[in-house]
Amino acid sequence: MSEPSKVNLSEKLFAPRQTTKETSSLVKLAHVAANEMHNALDGDSVSGWYRVLRRPQWIWQGVDPIEMEAVFSRIAGSTAKRTQDELLDTVIGYKPGNWVYEWSQLGSQYQRKSRELLDKGEKAQAAEMLLKASTHYGIAAYPHLKGDELAAQAELQATVTYKDATELMPHQVKTIDVSYQGKTFQAFIHLPRTDVLLPTVVVSGGLDTLQTELWPLYEHYLGPAGFAMITLDMPSVGHSAAWTLTEDTSRLHQALVQQLRDVPWVDHHRVGMLGIRFGGNAAIRLGFVEPNRLKTCISLGGIIHGFLAQPKLLNSMPRMYLDMFASRMGKNGVSKASLISHMTAWSLKQQGLLGRRKVDIPMLAINLKDDPVCPETDNQLIALSSRGGKAISLPAAPIHDGYHRAMQDVVAWLKEKL
Repeated sequence: MSEPSKVNLSEKLFAPRQTTKETSSLVKLAHVAANEMHNALDGDSVSGWYRVLRRPQWIWQGVDPIEMEAVFSRIAGSTAKRTQDELLDTVIGYKPGNWVYEWSQLGSQYQRKSRELLDKGEKAQAAEMLLKASTHYGIAAYPHLKGDELAAQAELQATVTYKDATELMPHQVKTIDVSYQGKTFQAFIHLPRTDVLLPTVVVSGGLDTLQTELWPLYEHYLGPAGFAMITLDMPSVGHSAAWTLTEDTSRLHQALVQQLRDVPWVDHHRVGMLGIRFGGNAAIRLGFVEPNRLKTCISLGGIIHGFLAQPKLLNSMPRMYLDMFASRMGKNGVSKASLISHMTAWSLKQQGLLGRRKVDIPMLAINLKDDPVCPETDNQLIALSSRGGKAISLPAAPIHDGYHRAMQDVVAWLKEKL
């Protein structure tokens, strides 16, 4: 994309609009009080903030901790009008202090650095800066609620800068258009080489993650190990926003793996799936519905059964997560009780998949100890429900070590099974 058009895109996207709704005002759930929570994978809900602040994950994705805290303090210090005075990150409109604005400003700074590096002919560093820009635009759009215009614009920026970054890299990154129910969604395929057919890992993150944020998994783990990585957004998020989330969490993944035999570069006889958080639910489910197309499935901190089967736990979720689930299901304005009663349908045990019979492909389930969302009992259930299955529980601290060790275990498992 030429420089003037990039600048124009930014100006056009974020042109001031009087009618833009602020994120926390979009999903009107009845009877919801604010709850606080902490867990190692997702970060903390902090009193006075609408969003759950995912510090460990964002740092792991390459966000500078000092810049991040500076963003938080600018948001906290803003005197602009808020939707709710007691929630700092509810500043209305695209202006200083607004969440989307502050993170997008940081994204555009990295975009500028990238242009300067490109002018000096430093392609590799320019690509790195564009990836950072993409990460910051992705965080600007978090938690990706339907109808959030400013977030949608930041999401577009995240995709544009991601694609611009990939054009400057030695790795090949190609786009696959997958057809499903008369519409299409985009998946990205990351290839360390194109001269041979590669074993391939399909990867999805949680319901609050864009596929452009999964790059570190490829850069540090899957690419160096010689795997192709195909990413796709979960239903109702990013490129998959056209579909609401139903209990068939793996329907888009199923459409993708069915189409893989038409994709060059991929050895469709050697395909596995890795899912993180809600992506873990889709990964394990896909193993049950497509055992002939997959060699293995891996759940990392997956939301599988235990959490979904306990109304008390669901009830104690921070409001942002409740809003996010409601948005994914296309249920605005319902009561909290009604929302929670629908969520039990996502349990893979409730669906009759886990704990009934053994599926013929080996599955790996990994969690960090004392994770309220992914208890060890879920891991054991997965391991027992698959031939050659395995459950691993890792120490939760230090958190970055937990991420790293989990991915080392994932790669070792994939090398063995693919």
